[in-house]
Amino acid sequence: MPKNTHKIAIAGAATLGAAALAFSVVPADAHTTTTDAVSSARVAYSSQPVRDVKTSVTDQLATTSVKVDAIEAKKKAAEAAAAKKKAAAAKAVAAKKKAATTKATATKAAAAKKKAAAEAAAKRKAAASRKAEEAANRSAKRAAIKKAAVRHYADNLDGWIKHSLDIMKSKGIPGSYHGLHKNIMRESSGNPNAINDWDINAINGIPSKGLLQVIPPTFKAYHVSGTSWNIYDPIANITAAANYAADKYGSIDNVNSAY
Repeated sequence: MPKNTHKIAIAGAATLGAAALAFSVVPADAHTTTTDAVSSARVAYSSQPVRDVKTSVTDQLATTSVKVDAIEAKKKAAEAAAAKKKAAAAKAVAAKKKAATTKATATKAAAAKKKAAAEAAAKRKAAASRKAEEAANRSAKRAAIKKAAVRHYADNLDGWIKHSLDIMKSKGIPGSYHGLHKNIMRESSGNPNAINDWDINAINGIPSKGLLQVIPPTFKAYHVSGTSWNIYDPIANITAAANYAADKYGSIDNVNSAY
């Protein structure tokens, strides 16, 4: 017999023994007989467990199991909550770290961009400065060349013709040394103060004057800028006459008589 069943049978026997006592209650005027009926019969022990007791124990065990399950569930829920909280914290840390990394990268990129812009600006400034310096050097060089190119002309017919030819060249007026010289010699014999007071022009009040015998209206109309307005000035007279001849004859070289 199992140990638990044996204990239950003993409890049942004690109960049955107590129940064997019988009490007789009669009226007061009657005879009262008290009989202690103690059974001498042997108590029968049952091998079957008491159902009510079994049910109570089962219920207790079930209740205990439910409590244990509840505790386990609560424990699991707490562990899950802790794991979730830990994961959230780790995610937050990762997000914060990523944000910090992104910010650092953006800051670095901005700094690099700013540095590149500053370097580009410095290069442009240096290039502009170098360009300005080169331009100044070229200007100074041109001035030096121009200064070196300044010619000094003799104050005589040869010098006057050469000076006039340089001016004519700069103004695009055609003519040669020979063409100028032959016409000067025919018109004035090389005298810059020569004046014709007998031809038709003189009669009309506008006599021909200077090396190439130019009348005042023609001198004024064909005067070359940069020369004197004095009709007797050798350079002014020659260039004005050559300018007139170029307009009327193509070049002073084409003039072989009075013009």
